[in-house]
Amino acid sequence: MLMDRKELHQKACGLPLLPGVYIMKDRAGEVIYVGKAKRLRIRVSGYFREGADHQPKVEKMVENAFDFDVIVTDSEFEALVLECSLIKRHMPKYNILLKDDKGFCYIEITKEEYPRINCVFRPAGHARYIGPFMSAFGVRQLIETANGAFGLPTCQLRLPEDIGKTRPCLNAHIGLCCAPCSGRVSHEEYMERLEGAVALITKGADAVIGNLRQKMLLASEGMEYEKAARYRDSIAAIERMNNRQKVVARSAQEKTDAFAFAANESCVCAVVLKYRNGNLIDKDERIIQDTTDIAAAREEVLTHYYIDAQDLPKRILVDDDFESRSLLEQYIEQKLGQKVAIEVAKRADSAAIIQMAYTNASDSLRRRFSRRTREQTDLAELAGLLGLPEPPAIIESYDISNYGAEAVAGMVVFANGKPRKSDYRRFQIKTVDGPDDYAAMREVLLRRIARYDDCMTGGSFARKPSLILLDGGKGHLSVILEAVAGTSFADVPVFGLVKDDKHRTRGIVGPGGELSMSMHRGAYRFVSAIQEEVHRYSIDYSRRVHSRNATRSSLLRISGVGEATAKRLLTRFKTVDAISKAGIEELSECGISEKTARSIYSYFHEGETE
Repeated sequence: MLMDRKELHQKACGLPLLPGVYIMKDRAGEVIYVGKAKRLRIRVSGYFREGADHQPKVEKMVENAFDFDVIVTDSEFEALVLECSLIKRHMPKYNILLKDDKGFCYIEITKEEYPRINCVFRPAGHARYIGPFMSAFGVRQLIETANGAFGLPTCQLRLPEDIGKTRPCLNAHIGLCCAPCSGRVSHEEYMERLEGAVALITKGADAVIGNLRQKMLLASEGMEYEKAARYRDSIAAIERMNNRQKVVARSAQEKTDAFAFAANESCVCAVVLKYRNGNLIDKDERIIQDTTDIAAAREEVLTHYYIDAQDLPKRILVDDDFESRSLLEQYIEQKLGQKVAIEVAKRADSAAIIQMAYTNASDSLRRRFSRRTREQTDLAELAGLLGLPEPPAIIESYDISNYGAEAVAGMVVFANGKPRKSDYRRFQIKTVDGPDDYAAMREVLLRRIARYDDCMTGGSFARKPSLILLDGGKGHLSVILEAVAGTSFADVPVFGLVKDDKHRTRGIVGPGGELSMSMHRGAYRFVSAIQEEVHRYSIDYSRRVHSRNATRSSLLRISGVGEATAKRLLTRFKTVDAISKAGIEELSECGISEKTARSIYSYFHEGETE
């Protein structure tokens, strides 16, 4: 389903505050960007937030995003590993477009007597290189792991020139460096450690551990116990790194699909995690409507999932047994031409994979359905508290913000309990001089009613709200009730939102006085969110107006620059700093005279010498 920016933001606001990977898709469903996040909700919602100030390349990606998916992981590091895997698989165009040339990095093994492993952005041709890679952070993490596992130095000492000239550093004392600077490590041993680190990077942990175990046994049999201990320590370091990785799963080295199911009161969600060569490369999700029977859903999904599938797994992990398991094994074996195993995950490593699939399934259901249920409940509770005949479908909330001499107002709209940001409106106060919140609120409401009465405007202003909430107390309410009396809004319920001394929502004030909300936690939570949103919206607008006016005023101090020229400059360059760095030719491209352009340039460069 294609979604607009507002709908994408609403969807993103339902994501968990958990690490994971997000996958942006275009109109055709093609993957256009893959990213990782420490907190999915914060990162993804930031792309689609109204008024978000993105770089042009990021904005282009957002404009072409019509849907997204997420994969929840257990840690930020797992999200990093998965991000690299998905980028490698899909090669999304905006993962390239959002990075310039210096964003591609390489692993460098220097050509010197004691080589080092570094992360570089441009191969210089005098070293051995592995890459290119998309994520510099991921490369640095990988290098750090490899260096740590084999005790390679990361300091700036020059070897062999500095051997014996200094004492071993802290890394040597805590076992992260073999301290070649001390002279106790032979060149042969150093090179062996280096090749082990390179093998870890290029071949993976399992291959390296197997090789190290063989070397440890040989060293032990040859009574080279120090060497055997060194191999043992390297194995332990690599295993610590690899132990809890489910995104890179040792138990899924063969083609493995992992199925888990979760249900709510109306449907079942099935999630399939696809592992290839031990790497999680994809997630598939199916919603089975109008059933809560997980066992029946499991049977249906598993028996039909592979009918037309081309990428068949050799191993299938499931969260529970199902009736047609043996038949499905036989069916896939015939198509694949080799043995296939369908297993109920019981071992710890397999169970961890299934748990991740279940987390994704249950989170998907929560994002799809629980929000709607909560909102309906909160609206019903609010209607009961306010004595309304039915839950308010359209709620408008107003707030006045004073910043310096400028007074502005914000109007936010909640439709069926959800913010409808396309209907938000801003007002500059026109008839009130000085900070008079009551008069300003009165002006805004009367202008709003006038726009409603003028049906030619259309849009949100042509629709009467079910409820009006004012960010203010009894005084605000009295003024507005008097103002709307006898107008087309006379039948719209109006209430005020009262704050405590810590500027938090305390309660609701109506014509009969303040209403207690101690027994209405859902309604309290809901109106608090509305009050916070309208305050945020109005104060953000206030700050923008103040900043814009202050910026424009600074430009007006330049000879030859009036209001129109200042507007052209800010439209073209966005900030005064960018204007100050522009050349005369660039300034002239804004449609101003060369004389004015020179005046602007001289203003910012006065006193400079060629």
